[in-house]
Amino acid sequence: MTWPAVHISRPFDHDVETVSGVAGHPEDLPLWAAGLSAGIREEDGRWFTDSPMGVVEVAFTGPVASGILDHDVTLPDGTVVRNAFRVVANDGGSEAIFTLFRRDGMSEAEFQADADAVRGDLDRLALLLEKRFPSAR
Repeated sequence: MTWPAVHISRPFDHDVETVSGVAGHPEDLPLWAAGLSAGIREEDGRWFTDSPMGVVEVAFTGPVASGILDHDVTLPDGTVVRNAFRVVANDGGSEAIFTLFRRDGMSEAEFQADADAVRGDLDRLALLLEKRFPSAR
């Protein structure tokens, strides 16, 4: 069985390496990923954050440097949510593509809210990149 999915993309005026270096750096996640805005901490080489559900682990499955920002989020009950997130070359810049799955039990309204949240995250990532690397092109 498969879940319905939507691919949410956004162009960046920065190359794959630059976007991946920021987006794939766990310490930077709270600066652009709203779901991790409470902060993230490293414990014994693993990354954790507090969520409304409790403590969750975030692990990139990479290789991040190649633009593969896929990451697993392990929920407090042990459920692993796999997130597909890629950055690919787009002329002199790049394109970030996040695949959002509508998992079992998720309403259409919840799915749309998640999609809106991902779009907001990508917009915040673009602002962060512009702040750090204003003359990328």
